[in-house]
Amino acid sequence: MSQQTPAPPPPATTARLSARGLVKRFGPTVALAGVDLDVAAGESVAVMGPSGSGKSTLLHCLAGILVPDSGTVALSGRGLHDLDERARSLVRRRQYGFVFQFGQLLAELPAIENVALAPMLLGTPRREATELAGRWLASLGLAGMEQRRPGELSGGQAQRVAVARALITGPEVVFADEPTGALDQATGAEVMRVLTETTRLAGASLVVVTHDAGVAAWCHRRIEVRDGRVVADVRTGGAR
Repeated sequence: MSQQTPAPPPPATTARLSARGLVKRFGPTVALAGVDLDVAAGESVAVMGPSGSGKSTLLHCLAGILVPDSGTVALSGRGLHDLDERARSLVRRRQYGFVFQFGQLLAELPAIENVALAPMLLGTPRREATELAGRWLASLGLAGMEQRRPGELSGGQAQRVAVARALITGPEVVFADEPTGALDQATGAEVMRVLTETTRLAGASLVVVTHDAGVAAWCHRRIEVRDGRVVADVRTGGAR
């Protein structure tokens, strides 16, 4: 399988997503100990670190799922810390997209309805949302599989459906939490190719949490987290 290097992102003159001084504690445990991070529009960043390093907590704070004890997160210059839970929920629906390790597709719905549900929740009419979902699935190589339920799809196909669901609303940032963790190496590489290229072409930023250096190599930058702190920030240039 040939692999193409994603084109470089725009110069990081203005951050799409920005974090400053993030601190998060769970009881006596310090999960984040003052993290700064900028992600540019169209840029993909992999966050790596051992279990308990703080990488998943960082993703959840950036996504507005968790509120840091101190520090700020800003999306296109708008501070999430100023928003209540309802407003943060709207940001997650409208401006963020998510891809999870096991897809988290609704088992009872066919692929096209899994994808169409996101814009429908934002008020898009069912017919329009379904037509848009069909176009997204076709663009990701899933034409003819629209009526298959998740259990009738391979792992790689299901993750493509999850990618379509994450991008259909035109998010500014896509978060992917171990998106290839349940896949074999070859399928995982194909999913990462699709994920990085599609988010870049859509103009979205991508933040990937992973244990896998091979997955991180698909991203423009690799952030390493240890004991709640960023200990390395390396520009990789994407997959070779």
